[in-house]
Amino acid sequence: MSGNCGRGESCQFLHSWCRGDGFSMLARLIEERHDGDKSISGIGFPAGSDKLYSATSGVVCAWDCHTGLLAGTANVSDHRIGCLISDEDWVFVGFPSGVKAWNFKLGVYHDLTGPSGQVNALEFGLETLYAGFEDGTISVWKGFTDQQANPQFQQPATYLRGHGSAVTCLRATINGELYRRLYSCSVDGTIKVKFWGCTEDDSDDISLLYIHGEESAALALGGMNDSAGKPILFCSWSNCSVGLYELPTLKEFGRIYSQKEVRAIRSGPEGLFFTGDASGVVSVWKLLAEVTSSGA
Repeated sequence: MSGNCGRGESCQFLHSWCRGDGFSMLARLIEERHDGDKSISGIGFPAGSDKLYSATSGVVCAWDCHTGLLAGTANVSDHRIGCLISDEDWVFVGFPSGVKAWNFKLGVYHDLTGPSGQVNALEFGLETLYAGFEDGTISVWKGFTDQQANPQFQQPATYLRGHGSAVTCLRATINGELYRRLYSCSVDGTIKVKFWGCTEDDSDDISLLYIHGEESAALALGGMNDSAGKPILFCSWSNCSVGLYELPTLKEFGRIYSQKEVRAIRSGPEGLFFTGDASGVVSVWKLLAEVTSSGA
């Protein structure tokens, strides 16, 4: 795991950081901090930016996308950051009992409150924000955009319930106005796929489509399309691995390994995706031209 083994191919232990033919590692970004919690709790790559952002306990790090070097850090809160995501001009940060939302283009800031407990997961799509809480609840804030100046989110939130333990990760897939699917993972060891129509109240029409279970607890989700437009789901597990799955079948075609648990996954442009683990390492990966299922 340290890269210093002298046994070569005769070694009985794992030497590769991944298994599967459809992707490869490009870089590992490491902040040399010797105190505090190093766990990566969120990764953001705002549109048009040349910086990749990662969050630890209460610190946000900025990485230069050209050099791979640390460009700066900022202490943003006395509270633990449970997660961080970016979407276009928005940056969302999950704290205990709520979410802080910034629109840097318009200079707009919002505090969104939810159930008590830490926000572990966030997702944003079709002007709707989803937050996964420690008690298993998923809060849903619908938004509307004032094109002049001030986007707002409706409060109070509506709620989706179904997990028996803390929600650890969320991802949404959208196909125009036809359907939306929300993938949620929990400490209860399941991936749940919810489908609902784009109605006035989405929470009234929800049905479970698939469940994929493992012995380990699910920690983080990511998703993107491969070069052929096929959707892929990433899910990290508490056994220090990340599974890569074809959708909608959830058939595994690859696996990524890490020294400690991966708690943040985020996709980027041109086939790039990023993972952040509890040792403070952000890894940069790239999908190859064609993803195969030979490693399943």
